[in-house]
Amino acid sequence: MTSRVSYAPQDFQKMCQQAERDHESKKLAVLLERVKKQIAARTGSERGMDAPKPPVAVISGGSHPLRPPSRTAPFDR
Repeated sequence: MTSRVSYAPQDFQKMCQQAERDHESKKLAVLLERVKKQIAARTGSERGMDAPKPPVAVISGGSHPLRPPSRTAPFDR
């Protein structure tokens, strides 16, 4: 039979608090890395070239200019 180690209640509480702090610091480190990458990507795109522009709608030469389709068009009957 194996012997089990039993910790005093205050030791267990301290270990839980330390584990929570470790977990929170890991989450903070991951968040900081993500923000650094976003900042680097943003400054890199500003340096390299202009921001991408939205596509321009093509206007036909007919009497009625084409309007973009509605998002609910497939559901209209």
